[in-house]
Amino acid sequence: MKAAVVPAVNSSWQIQDVAQPQPGPNQVLVKMHASGICYTDVHLTLGHFPGAFPRILGHEPVGEIVAVAPDVITRKVGDRVGTAWIQSTCGRCEWCQRGRRLFCPYMKGTGVDVQGGNAEYMLMNADATYLIPDKVSYDQAAPIFCAGYTVYSGLRWADPKPHERVAVLGIGGLGHLAVQYAKAAGFETFAISHSPDKDKMIRDLGADEIVRDGKSLADAGGADVILSTSNSTKSMADTIQGLRPDGRLVAMGIDAEPLSIPLADLILKRIRVLGSQQNGPEYLYEALDFVARGKVKTMVETYPLTQAPRAYERVADGKARFRAVLTM
Repeated sequence: MKAAVVPAVNSSWQIQDVAQPQPGPNQVLVKMHASGICYTDVHLTLGHFPGAFPRILGHEPVGEIVAVAPDVITRKVGDRVGTAWIQSTCGRCEWCQRGRRLFCPYMKGTGVDVQGGNAEYMLMNADATYLIPDKVSYDQAAPIFCAGYTVYSGLRWADPKPHERVAVLGIGGLGHLAVQYAKAAGFETFAISHSPDKDKMIRDLGADEIVRDGKSLADAGGADVILSTSNSTKSMADTIQGLRPDGRLVAMGIDAEPLSIPLADLILKRIRVLGSQQNGPEYLYEALDFVARGKVKTMVETYPLTQAPRAYERVADGKARFRAVLTM
């Protein structure tokens, strides 16, 4: 089969012929239809995360099941499925037993510890697959398995209450989805954007107001929840002044710089800073359902698998608007 292979750390992606896998116990073989490219794939290519090379990345994979292992009873040939970051865990540690599999020290990540979706076929653990609603196309579904799942998890983890206001920092690959999810969930939604050229697009996504920084957010009345999808610690710290009392800053973007928080805000305004990733399978179900109901739409650039190296370069250079998706 054809696959986009990363031969070595910090190397260019290459299209190669590799052996087609066959399902083992608790596995299904999926004929890939789409695979999203995430900026995490840039970190993986550059060797910022541990893992052996060569590797086939892709942790936003979706497709159709074409074969199942004899012991699989929950999935069948023809099912439209995808899988998220967690491919498998040990099932025995404290965190697995408490239902918090994301903290399992033996967790195997999709496209990290096992082959990802940037290929014509992919093995998925049957219990790590999720059914895709019939109304959701493959190219729309793929980014939801990481980008959409991540931002919607952040929104749910912040637990906004009725009449609270949500603000989204960074209107890019994650942020354009965060705005839509916050609005679809029924919250007054602000966008924090430094780019006036995005204003019309941001309003079309459903934002009620657009502000440029933390001060202007505070002047507009502040936000109870800020979903930070930016990779800039400086921008994240700036928005804290726009948090209302008991406000929550949810960090979903990663930067090497530490985040500095004014103690006066932490104590006197009783604010909280939360980290969030893909927090639970029910959130992925809800994230896909919003897409199925037409409440959320991913803005994608699609590329055939043969153009995976070009698609990766656009993501690495920050030129993709807003999600790059390989189609097979």
